[in-house]
Amino acid sequence: METTDRYRLSFTHRRSGGGTATDEVVVERTDTAGPGGNPVYCDPTGILRAEISPAGEVRMLASGAYQVPSSPSAEPLP
Repeated sequence: METTDRYRLSFTHRRSGGGTATDEVVVERTDTAGPGGNPVYCDPTGILRAEISPAGEVRMLASGAYQVPSSPSAEPLP
């Protein structure tokens, strides 16, 4: 199965005044593999890191102390 080089991750969260908001970030494949053996993707800052399987399953990886990353949805990009 071919591996995608870029994904758009969408994070949905509650707003303080009610309703929901969605934040999106594009991540690119690195040369690193995650704990599950799948490629690790990161944003340009290197702070947001995610292991993404070929089936599109996302495992967020903490890049620093006190992080509690939520699970986003992942969309492959051309």
